[in-house]
Amino acid sequence: MNLPNKLTVSRFVLTAVFLWALFSTFRYNDTLALVIFSLAGLTDYLDGHLARSRRLITNFGKLMDPLADKILTCSAFIAFVESSHLNPVAPVKVAAWMAIVIVARELAITGLRLLAASKNIVLAAERFGKHKTISQIVTINALLIVDACEEWPVAWKNFFAAWLPAFAEIMLWITVALTVISGAIYLWRNRALYMEDV
Repeated sequence: MNLPNKLTVSRFVLTAVFLWALFSTFRYNDTLALVIFSLAGLTDYLDGHLARSRRLITNFGKLMDPLADKILTCSAFIAFVESSHLNPVAPVKVAAWMAIVIVARELAITGLRLLAASKNIVLAAERFGKHKTISQIVTINALLIVDACEEWPVAWKNFFAAWLPAFAEIMLWITVALTVISGAIYLWRNRALYMEDV
């Protein structure tokens, strides 16, 4: 197994460790969850960069890399639904329907890509899809910092508490909107794949 694929596999492991840290109750568990999620995000960048620069692109990587990304982000949003410890001063709650929308979109697009692959068609990433991915990462990190800053020195805590909960709330709604819009556009533009024999 080459290095990019090892990094991809490590993201599955990091997702499990991230969830364990998020739901643990030891001191600085939220800070640890933030660090692990950031580390997982770094492996996502590195495996893609290494695979392209060293020409190590494999079928395993094509399948597992996006799957690892989706499992990481979807796990985070699902976990936030159950989480009840988001900043007690200015709580930011992820509603269950928001997580359902995000997960449903990812499942639908993954299914569409598998259908395309069965017909030897490669579907390129859409511009809105890239914006959606960026917004998801920003939102998750913002929510994690809202949690983690409660464990930090008072000056840092007060700095983030003054503006971050509102920012996280706005980003959450932007993420949901981009999720719906990007999914609808992707399904519509590629409707020939699943409508040809209806």
